[in-house]
Amino acid sequence: MRSGNPVLKDSTFQVPGVAGERMTLAGTVNKTAILLALTLITAVYTWGQFLQARDPASVQGLILLGALGGLGVAVLTMFKPTLVPYTSPVYALLEGLFLGGVSAMFEARMPGIVIQAVGLTFATLFCLLAAYRSGLIKATENFKLGVVAATGGIFLLYLVSMVLGFFGHSIGFIHQGGPIGILFSAFVVVIAALNLVIDFDFIERGVEQGAPKYMEWYGAFALLVTLIWLYLEILRLLSKRN
Repeated sequence: MRSGNPVLKDSTFQVPGVAGERMTLAGTVNKTAILLALTLITAVYTWGQFLQARDPASVQGLILLGALGGLGVAVLTMFKPTLVPYTSPVYALLEGLFLGGVSAMFEARMPGIVIQAVGLTFATLFCLLAAYRSGLIKATENFKLGVVAATGGIFLLYLVSMVLGFFGHSIGFIHQGGPIGILFSAFVVVIAALNLVIDFDFIERGVEQGAPKYMEWYGAFALLVTLIWLYLEILRLLSKRN
């Protein structure tokens, strides 16, 4: 099985579990809701801190903590899946700090953009889930290969852009508006959304294979990673359009 989501790989669900305690779809959905709620709690806190000061410097430390801390916890979870019942809530809380600060700064410049981005993110999630469950979209091996290749190319491009940024250069269409920039962001949004389909398929296969119970947290964690990426890309696209 292939997955564009870096936290999901072929061996993810191939872990011995306790007899009688197996992963279920309902359990994964419930844990996804818990992680989303935790993300919202810290996002609201950082948002409030920014609104009080109206100064990006007031939340820069929280944003940095959320971004770097979230990345570290995500990497730890990828290498030690058995820790996921403990690391995934921490990841959600840290990412909430990051998302709240970033969202507040976007909202200060373009009022209404955050609610649009949130609405579009969850609308995309539910529409793709309905399409997947109905069989309109199937995660075939060729489909997965295409999404994985596109996802890898996007992250490689972002990495190159980050490195160039240290030397005072940038890849213009990644960050700037205009037709090319908007088309690029739209393409990235589509690829991020298609990663949700692969995640749905991977979680479903995990349930079918009788993965250990704690892997419900891992499935929820993987979905949260993709949703955060999708939200940020939609936010970027809306800001370019405006």
